[in-house]
Amino acid sequence: MNTTTFKDYYKVLGLEKGASEGEIKKAFRRLARKHHPDMNTDNPNSGEAFREINEAYEILGDAEKRRKYDQYGPRYKDYETWEKAGGSATGVPFESTFRQQANPGGGGSQYRTVSPEEMEELFGSGNSPFGDIFGSMFGGSRQGGGAGFDGRANGPRRGRDLEYIVEINLEEALNGGKRTLELAGADGKPRRIEANIPAGVDNGSKVRLAGLGEPGIQGGQAGDIYLVVKLAPDPHFERHGVGLSTSTDVPLSTMLLGGEVPVTLLGGKRIAVKVPAMSQNGYQVRLAGLGMPTKIGNNKERGNLYVKMQTKLPADLTPEEQTALNQFAELLKKRGN
Repeated sequence: MNTTTFKDYYKVLGLEKGASEGEIKKAFRRLARKHHPDMNTDNPNSGEAFREINEAYEILGDAEKRRKYDQYGPRYKDYETWEKAGGSATGVPFESTFRQQANPGGGGSQYRTVSPEEMEELFGSGNSPFGDIFGSMFGGSRQGGGAGFDGRANGPRRGRDLEYIVEINLEEALNGGKRTLELAGADGKPRRIEANIPAGVDNGSKVRLAGLGEPGIQGGQAGDIYLVVKLAPDPHFERHGVGLSTSTDVPLSTMLLGGEVPVTLLGGKRIAVKVPAMSQNGYQVRLAGLGMPTKIGNNKERGNLYVKMQTKLPADLTPEEQTALNQFAELLKKRGN
């Protein structure tokens, strides 16, 4: 290995030489999560960063490889190649002519991808929040739902699951909607898929399209497509789980004397809402069953809508209104208010 291209793998993982096995594993776990390409779709350089982190862990995470790396420094790869060719770790210095014979064409450093077993040790299995990410790297999870990895090099392999982000508005989250996806088919030609977005989905919800992911290998089952929901903000309503909240302007006279005000619901329908006399500014009215669906796929059962009453003051007053307001103020003074 040329010393000018030597990589300080400790520096790659943000560690000092002499770090413990646990520190190396912890650093790799943290950086792998941070730089994995599936978590950085808007960063074209994330793949190279992840490859370098993986390469560093391949060396430092293996006790024997780390020993050689620490002992030989920039030339550790040369000695490793020499050993594979029948030499020993001790003896005459490694000659450049032998290096060229053992490694024709030069080439850069090599590394192997971390195995599924090592990933399970690092990130856990089953309920790991990174199960989907690393499952897709190896064709899926080992058992149960999702992609299968049976460890057979030549046997049928399930195709990879794919994820796409779809943005929907709040009304679509209430009633459900549709999205048309244009994907590359196995023959390279585009294919269109119309996907149903069920009512009740929220930010981060996943909609599964079974069997529409990457084709399986050697007769294996096709993977799935998961649509990851991104909920766009609404200018008039806020969502709180299965509840909704909004506000409406109410004339001062209605707040004092009581009455009804029109309220526009999500979707555009308008209803009349009663305002009790002497309501205070900010008073909330609960409208049962006018919130979001309580179950995905069923908008019949819904949470509540909370409407905040905001006092709307007149922009100006006529002389007659000014006189009446002064009289009203005098009456309040007599009451001690």
